[in-house]
Amino acid sequence: MRDLLSKVTSELRMKAVKSMARRGAVLVCIYLLSLPLPAEDGLAAQTAAADSQVENSAGSPATTVADGQDHWAFQPVKNPKLPDINDRSWPLSEVDFFLLSRLESEGLSPAEDADRYAWLRRISFDLTGLPPTVKEIRDFQRDTSPLAHAIVVDRLLASHAFGERWARHWLDLVGYADQIGTSNNLFAEHAWRYRDYTIDALNEDKPFDRFIREQIAGDLLEYDTVREQAASITATGFLVLGDLEVVEADKAKLHVDIIDQQVDKIGKAFLGMTIGCARCHDHKFDPISQRDYYALAGFFHGTQSVYKTDRGVWSDTIAVELPETESEQTARAEQTRRHTERIAAFKDERSQNADRKSVLDELIEKGEAPSDQEVSLDELTKERDELADRIGQLDREIEHAEFFTPRVPRVYGVRDVEQPVNMRITERGNPHTLGDEVPRGFLQVVSAVFPDIPATKSGRCQLADWLASPDNPLTSRVAVNRIWEKLFGAGLVRSVDYFGLPGETPTHPELLDYLAVRFMENGWSQKRMIRSLVLSRAYRMNSGHNERASEVDFENRLLWRMNRRRLDAEALRDSMLAVSGQLQPSVGGPAMPLEFPENVANIDPENVNPPSFSFKTWRPEQAFQRTIYLPVIRSGAQPGPAELRNVFDFTQPAQFAGQRSITAVPTQALFLMNSPFAKKQAEALARWVMDEVPNSAARLDLLWLRTLNRPIAAEEKLDAEAFLVDDINRGWLELCHAVLASNEFLMRL
Repeated sequence: MRDLLSKVTSELRMKAVKSMARRGAVLVCIYLLSLPLPAEDGLAAQTAAADSQVENSAGSPATTVADGQDHWAFQPVKNPKLPDINDRSWPLSEVDFFLLSRLESEGLSPAEDADRYAWLRRISFDLTGLPPTVKEIRDFQRDTSPLAHAIVVDRLLASHAFGERWARHWLDLVGYADQIGTSNNLFAEHAWRYRDYTIDALNEDKPFDRFIREQIAGDLLEYDTVREQAASITATGFLVLGDLEVVEADKAKLHVDIIDQQVDKIGKAFLGMTIGCARCHDHKFDPISQRDYYALAGFFHGTQSVYKTDRGVWSDTIAVELPETESEQTARAEQTRRHTERIAAFKDERSQNADRKSVLDELIEKGEAPSDQEVSLDELTKERDELADRIGQLDREIEHAEFFTPRVPRVYGVRDVEQPVNMRITERGNPHTLGDEVPRGFLQVVSAVFPDIPATKSGRCQLADWLASPDNPLTSRVAVNRIWEKLFGAGLVRSVDYFGLPGETPTHPELLDYLAVRFMENGWSQKRMIRSLVLSRAYRMNSGHNERASEVDFENRLLWRMNRRRLDAEALRDSMLAVSGQLQPSVGGPAMPLEFPENVANIDPENVNPPSFSFKTWRPEQAFQRTIYLPVIRSGAQPGPAELRNVFDFTQPAQFAGQRSITAVPTQALFLMNSPFAKKQAEALARWVMDEVPNSAARLDLLWLRTLNRPIAAEEKLDAEAFLVDDINRGWLELCHAVLASNEFLMRL
């Protein structure tokens, strides 16, 4: 009985550990593993001995490199052949062979194709984060050619909205925000350039291996044009756009904490590994030693990310000047001229007002009025007070304008120190208690061949080469698995951020490797990979329930149907704006409305605290722009037009997350029913549909097509017409609101 209880407890514990590890809760995992099992003294002693062996961090990790190399993720990527299948009429692409082979082996059949309306809504949301327009729906329904689906996919991939959608996925992994740290509301004035760089890189289909090199070492790469140089420098914002505690008085601690964040981010984003777990001891679950951690950390020990400011204990992120083309220099010169004239006008007005106020002060003091005017002293006092208010306002305008004077464009980035050296182990993470020096290097378990690292350089170029090498078995697998998850709702490896030993194993390992090989062979093109997946038969499947298939594979790991998903926060907000006719295009630019003096404080250089932000005034257009262009802050709830993020599982920017959690809580329904935003979109939608067509029945057809992207069913139309009988005008408003809050509008099927 004790043996059975021990076995069950062990299995439950390991399930909990795997679940927690997938969420990055490493400390919780360690705690769970350390709990004693219900057992006799002998078994307890064995457990204690095993725990003691694991806790010994002076030697090798709990799992050795040799043992770890047997793990699927660390083995070389293979190029598998297409499997045999029985139903050769079903596949539309090579991807389908792998999926159908697994289904047939379990006696299952794939779901029927989704109807064309559902497919078009699905592909539109997946590639652009926006619903199809009525015209796009009608065009697709009329096109019965064999190329109809491919034409839609190519149009969506070529749209600017593609980069706006897929950039948000990457920004979740980066910990992007328009705020530096969480203390005192420090604005990250230049962060938006990294966001726009990411959008442009995806729209241009920048090869992913080049994308990696720019993120890690863009400031050190060769370039052909000024624009390419500027983009490469901007990309290094990847290394510094995180939750940096720049108020940290212990600068040595700040330095190693930043390095830890950089190592952790690289491990999760590119390798699907929790390398940061080895900062204080050998990794408890994976073959990553503490020396491996400091070998990688050494690349950033020789890299400067922040500097000490003149304001108290504060530090700040390095802002690097970007090169400019001649046309950009000319445009900036003109902008500077206008800005200088604006400041001069402010100062001239202030001088005139000050002179007039001096006269009024003298008259009021004497109790006299000007001899040529018939005014009371009360009127003089009112004028004097108004002048004083205006002078104070002009002082703030001038101070603000001088602080934000046009300059050479800058981005947050990094630079090599003059004499880089290896990093020493910090005992228990304490930078003031140092152990052995560790030569810069790479994860030993991942590959056997490593680039040479020049002694006089940080080595970031070599790190980037190692990450982007076809010989690295993790990078391509992690990348294609992330793409798969965004399109199919779950990764082939469901723990998309963790490929370590306790992580999930691939549901289709041959398919994962097949995709990784094709990805590299096709020039690391994300668009080509996405195109091949969405044109598969698997992507066309409907999401309906099948009782027998569900009994065999309840979690749909074999992908016998398409997974249903709720729209994420950005897609939900953007689609409401789109169907209400209020979505406005944007070309990017600063997210923070810092041009309003009332939104900025502490810009006086004598102030001990650094400049900070508030949101007293918004640009009018920000209420109608895509959500990706709105400010992301770290301290507290997301503000203003972006408030919907607070309710619908937005990834907090302190995290590096490749997959968002999905919750269903009452506050979401309450937000859709009662928020001013949802009500305004319903009002705008009702006005649009009533203005568009005069006939009530035709309006219903149009409303359903615009919002749910399918024709209205006969029963739905009867119910809607009955609802509209009593109060036609108010009825349309309530009907539109109900549709926008409906489950079908919230879902991508």
